[in-house]
Amino acid sequence: MNQRHMLQSYARIAVALALALILLMPVLWLVQMSLRPAGDFLSTEFPFTPSLESYGALWTGNFPKSFGNSLIGSTLSTLLALLIGVPAAYVLERARFRYRRGIAFLILSTRMAPPIAFTIPYFLAFRYAGLHDTLTGLTLVYLSFNLALVVWMMQTFFAQLPGALEEAASIDGCSPWQSFRMVALPLVAPGLGATGVLCFTYSWNDFFFALILTRTHAMTAPVAIVNFMQFDGWEWGKIAAAAVMVMLPVVVFTMLVRRFLVAGLTAGAVKE
Repeated sequence: MNQRHMLQSYARIAVALALALILLMPVLWLVQMSLRPAGDFLSTEFPFTPSLESYGALWTGNFPKSFGNSLIGSTLSTLLALLIGVPAAYVLERARFRYRRGIAFLILSTRMAPPIAFTIPYFLAFRYAGLHDTLTGLTLVYLSFNLALVVWMMQTFFAQLPGALEEAASIDGCSPWQSFRMVALPLVAPGLGATGVLCFTYSWNDFFFALILTRTHAMTAPVAIVNFMQFDGWEWGKIAAAAVMVMLPVVVFTMLVRRFLVAGLTAGAVKE
């Protein structure tokens, strides 16, 4: 029986490793392509001598500025969405007023339409307001979409908290704001981590709005990668290196909050 259990465990491990290898194969292939020397990017020969030539060439052009634009825009939009959306979600869940559910539905409905439906209104409004090709305008676009996601997700997390906790805090003399900040907010920290990762990832990986609403000054990293695809040839080394650099911030951010991310995404999955 013990030997049978050991064989089953080894079989599960083998299947898990095989699935992980299949999922990671495109990423691993991209990394090895970025490390190949010039003129050998599409080769399948192994082993090869790694080279950082593509990464060095990447940072001599406009890519560093585009990378910074993505980092600033994604971080600001995520922080603003959490700063505005978390209190709004708390009020929509805890306060009892007319049309509360209707307001929550209207906020969520902003994510129901495909992004292309908002392209022309955003483009015309930004051109009229002087926000076209600006980092401020791009941050506002990401904020408008992330805000609905924050309210929708955080309202669910607040709904899982017993109302008796805030009632006990009010008996002890806490104001509603103090109850929110000192009682409810720490208890939904896993939800904040999960929501923050999703908002940052959405903003960071956006290509469509950044392509339409920017030109040069506010160009983001995903759009900058397209510039390496030219009529006279594609710069495969720079494309691969830029793609790896674009993946790194999301991976680092996710690793930093992985404990909250797992707890937040699995919250409510098991009911005691």
